[in-house]
Amino acid sequence: MHVPHSDLGLLHDLRALSVLLEERNVTRAALRFHLSQPAMSRTLQRLRGLFDDELLVRSGGDYELTPRARAMQHELALLLPRLQNFVAGKEFDPTTATGTVRIIGTDYTTSTLGPHLLPKLFLAAPDLEVRIESREHDSYAALEGGRADIALSVLRPPAPLRWEQLFTDDLVCVVDRDHPERNRFSLAGYTAARHVAVTVIDQEQPMIERWLQTRGHSRTAAVRVPHFVSALAALPGTPLVATIPRRLAELQAAADPRVRLVEAPEGLDPFPYGMVWHPRLETEPTHTWLRGMIRAAALDLTESSSGERTF
Repeated sequence: MHVPHSDLGLLHDLRALSVLLEERNVTRAALRFHLSQPAMSRTLQRLRGLFDDELLVRSGGDYELTPRARAMQHELALLLPRLQNFVAGKEFDPTTATGTVRIIGTDYTTSTLGPHLLPKLFLAAPDLEVRIESREHDSYAALEGGRADIALSVLRPPAPLRWEQLFTDDLVCVVDRDHPERNRFSLAGYTAARHVAVTVIDQEQPMIERWLQTRGHSRTAAVRVPHFVSALAALPGTPLVATIPRRLAELQAAADPRVRLVEAPEGLDPFPYGMVWHPRLETEPTHTWLRGMIRAAALDLTESSSGERTF
């Protein structure tokens, strides 16, 4: 690869390349990178010449990555944050920051942590775009590949990803207000019931399914939905049971008198909720600032919780 000494736009082109490899579509990449479609096409042609590789090969309406491009995608995820810091030559200033930070989470994240985080983010960094994206089975791959900055999760990741606990919560059952169970489900009553299951990962709520399996039980899902809030919307007028984190359940039950809380069977332990990131971003100024904002939001959430719980 020959890099012209006069090409001061190389960093810009590498950032564009990272977006192109992620989107695999010139139009979508142009929109996300705030370029016109022709300008992004010219950038792609310039990059093809620079690297002497097609990089993206048309397949239907999108493109497929060449083997060289797949290898470069991983390298770019490692290189770009360091290169951007090197070029900037100064500490991160949120008041002038632009670009996008991507946080992987669920509607639990936006409903509980979001009110404590998002207003402060927007006040501190008004020109920074924040994307909270749905958790998928390959969320950790997204972190490793540079397609996300932070994942919020109850699951501890494999090495080398980093994990830091933010707060704890526990699971509670939510039912229709006229449901016959008043106080706490027994294990037998819980497994005999029909459930609204939230398909957090692979069509399951892993924490619940694994807990039941260790006791030789399973549960029957009458409805499967992708979001916790959707699960609660399915309950009024039915005998169904939804099992969701208490912080969200309390918020929703307070807003909807058609449902109420019933304690889950004994033995469903509290769980830690944390943030996950790749170690390459450990000292990156933007990421360091973002982690600090998330920590502060988690502290606010804990301190503002009604009836502080100690687990």
